[in-house]
Amino acid sequence: MTVIGRSRGTDYFLIADQLSDEEMDYWRRTRIFVDHEVLPVINDYWERAEFPWSLIEKMAELGIVGDGIVGYGCPPMSPIANGLVNLELSRGDGSLGTFLGVQAGLAMRSIAMLGSEEQKQRWLPPMAALEAIGAFALTEALHGSDSVALETSARRDGDSWVLDGDKKWIGNATIADVIVVWARDTDDRQVKGFLVEKGTSGLDARVMTGKGSLRAVWQAEIQLSGVRVPEENRLPDALSFKHTSRVLAATRNSVAWSALGHATAAYDIAVTYAEQRVQFGKPLVSFQIVQDKLVKMLAEVTAMQLYCLRLGRLMEEGHLTDTIASLAKMNNTRKARLVIMEARDLLGGNGILLDHHVIRHMADMESIHSYEGTETIQTLLVGRDITGVSAFS
Repeated sequence: MTVIGRSRGTDYFLIADQLSDEEMDYWRRTRIFVDHEVLPVINDYWERAEFPWSLIEKMAELGIVGDGIVGYGCPPMSPIANGLVNLELSRGDGSLGTFLGVQAGLAMRSIAMLGSEEQKQRWLPPMAALEAIGAFALTEALHGSDSVALETSARRDGDSWVLDGDKKWIGNATIADVIVVWARDTDDRQVKGFLVEKGTSGLDARVMTGKGSLRAVWQAEIQLSGVRVPEENRLPDALSFKHTSRVLAATRNSVAWSALGHATAAYDIAVTYAEQRVQFGKPLVSFQIVQDKLVKMLAEVTAMQLYCLRLGRLMEEGHLTDTIASLAKMNNTRKARLVIMEARDLLGGNGILLDHHVIRHMADMESIHSYEGTETIQTLLVGRDITGVSAFS
């Protein structure tokens, strides 16, 4: 049985030996999808900033959407199997990885963790089958890192709630059947979650243009003007921002895996290119400085793998904390940027051509480095944990 990545050195510490047959199956299926369906076409979608509907339809057939949620039509996935799926999709393209992160990690997990039984039964099965698309509306134009200060309001009016405000950077919002909107209750000033359905009066979502990163997935600006939401569409267990943070902490783990996917792609591309590219009469891999670069890139990729493997085990055991996830997200996104930068440099001028994929990973990694908490914010969260002193309000 061929072990994924071992022939290229991308499994240098034999991580695959730690995986179950089921986890290997998820990894293989997703890798085949990426190699045969995604990589041949994704550059064109990315360059035209077009959402790859054809790939989403094929992804639905794989049975990989669910983020490890138990039941409700979601595929049975261990935390590591879920991480491997995120790794592979991001190895193919950051836009696909981000789409899955929003669909399953944020929207579906909000409903699974904080929703009523009726809400779970209604939304999770079609979302797992990609028959319904979800979005997660937290970020606002003036409140990115300090999302707890959100200003979107929710006013109780009889058996309904009335939502007013603006959101920004909301992935999938223009194509979503349901948007999880976070808003502040005008009475108790606590943040609550609401399920706003497609076509609701007063909801306006517009695709953001001009992005130089994650171009094949659509983020949106949202306006909520007197949007009326019935009480049964309020997430009953979302009673404060602490509950919002629970969802974010659960998905931060997946971002660490996604960063590993981007770094793995860049390393593999660099090794292949260096073997094939002849300069000064011999292949690049025969030069000491090139081998030095490749080995240092491999060291970073391998360390990121070990981070991710441990994350998965801690999640299985119920011991994964918010700050452990923060440290992993901070480390892996930072190291992925360095690996990709080295790969782009090693490819020389060819490194900026989409044909070689590295520049797309380099651009997409900038978004992943920032979303779900920047490196600075993750650093301060861990800093507060180890010192007991908060460096921000």
